[in-house]
Amino acid sequence: MSKFNAATARPAAFGPVTSEQVPSQLTFQGGAGYARDAKSELFLLAVMNLVGEETFYVSAGDRDSRFVGLVHAVTQQDPDWTGRFLRWLRTEANLRSAALVGAAEFARARLLAGEAGLSRQVVDSVLLRADEPGELLAYWTSRYGRSIPKPVKRGIADGVRRLYDQRSLLKWDSAAHGYRFADVLELTHASPAADSPWQGDLFRHAIDRRHKRDNPIPDSLPLLVAHADLMSWPHEARIELFTRHEPEEVAAVLRDAGMTWESLSGWLQAPLSAKKWAAIIPSMGYMALLRNLRNFDQAGLSDRSAGKVAERLADPDQVARSRQLPMRFLSAYNAAPSLRWAWPLEQALQHSLGRIPALRGRTLVLVDTSGSMDESFSRDGSLMRWDAAVLFGLALAQRCEKADVVSFSNGWQGQTPSLVFPAKAGESVLKAVQRWKSDGYFLNGGTDTVGAVQRHFAGHDRVVILTDEQAARGDVGQALPDTVPLYTWNLAGYQQGHAADRANRYTFGGLTDQCFAMIPLLEGGRNADWPF
Repeated sequence: MSKFNAATARPAAFGPVTSEQVPSQLTFQGGAGYARDAKSELFLLAVMNLVGEETFYVSAGDRDSRFVGLVHAVTQQDPDWTGRFLRWLRTEANLRSAALVGAAEFARARLLAGEAGLSRQVVDSVLLRADEPGELLAYWTSRYGRSIPKPVKRGIADGVRRLYDQRSLLKWDSAAHGYRFADVLELTHASPAADSPWQGDLFRHAIDRRHKRDNPIPDSLPLLVAHADLMSWPHEARIELFTRHEPEEVAAVLRDAGMTWESLSGWLQAPLSAKKWAAIIPSMGYMALLRNLRNFDQAGLSDRSAGKVAERLADPDQVARSRQLPMRFLSAYNAAPSLRWAWPLEQALQHSLGRIPALRGRTLVLVDTSGSMDESFSRDGSLMRWDAAVLFGLALAQRCEKADVVSFSNGWQGQTPSLVFPAKAGESVLKAVQRWKSDGYFLNGGTDTVGAVQRHFAGHDRVVILTDEQAARGDVGQALPDTVPLYTWNLAGYQQGHAADRANRYTFGGLTDQCFAMIPLLEGGRNADWPF
């Protein structure tokens, strides 16, 4: 009789995050804590790291120091892996500050090791927006002084050649920045791109305006010439532009002069009315539209103009190009007073979650709504970690053949330790998140993850836990039969994990849908690699 080669035999599959197999420490709340290898720890910390931001258990300074130390350690261990990771962190994960800091520290680690290779390429790879060369320089000089090594200079110069153009100069070259375009150019000695003959004139003009020189704008920069002409108009002519011309004509004038929505109000010396918003909307980028839905409603934007905005918001190609995190759509939904944005935002959210797979069988989704998950991770403080947990938990549940979704804590101050969230057929994810909040499913309190598993596991085919992993007691990995896959989605990046990472015990992290795409691979017996 076969002992191992039974009909149910499947090859063991392993995820990329790895840990020790016996806990050597405790979580912050006292549960079993598993240390992870440096790559795994860096990955989980980076994908949730807003540089300079406090977290529930760890100060901003300690967290950032740990991040820097891990970048140095992993760079020394495997610079190729680290370079690919940092590029992915800025592009696919769309985490700007962590990627910029990581690239600078990558170069620093290579410099300390007496190596120069890869630093230039890594620095260049994380620069995607025209204000970021200055941002990276500001970080480097604030930490290491004005002596900038050649690989960093050259990497920034490569980014400058890709990113500096007429529109970016108007948008990002601001006196509010310590390092303006001219400062970056003078520090890095960036030369114009060979295929952009106008760029030399642009660089000289950026330096002229930084040093307040009255040299004329070259004719090779028609957008800047048009912008300067528009800015010279008297106030009466600016008002007449909107009163005497058709909206399409006004939109063309503003577009051809590189006018942004941020500068239009100052140019007119008045708040933007519905008509003025309608004129600048065609020139606005995707993120700018998301940020201004409330302003559109407050100005009384017409249904016709709103329809054009809605069409752009829901367009799958524009969603993909914008690289917006799914949480952006929840934030916009919460901020917008009008229901006319609800459906396009739901469509946009679903496009951004396109990699969440359809899962057969029964899935138990446990959403940690303990006190430590009531932790802001957005700059404006409008979204918490548990908002992310709920959004992704409900989005996953909608893809499952059958799912039970549970909010859990630990019954703090006599409250119930967990609540099953009832699904409603046909309900949008954004509406369900709103109902979660309004109906009291954010519980607060401690983190009894083991208790939640024991109370709600009933022969499910898999268990997914969205949490910061700071379990208060027990060993989460041992609370389930070894044959049942447990997928932990880490939403904080703390040092200790609540379960060993091994076959049927997997940890993911981040604010995108990429990790869920690994579930079918792991259940099919194929190892899921890093997403980069």
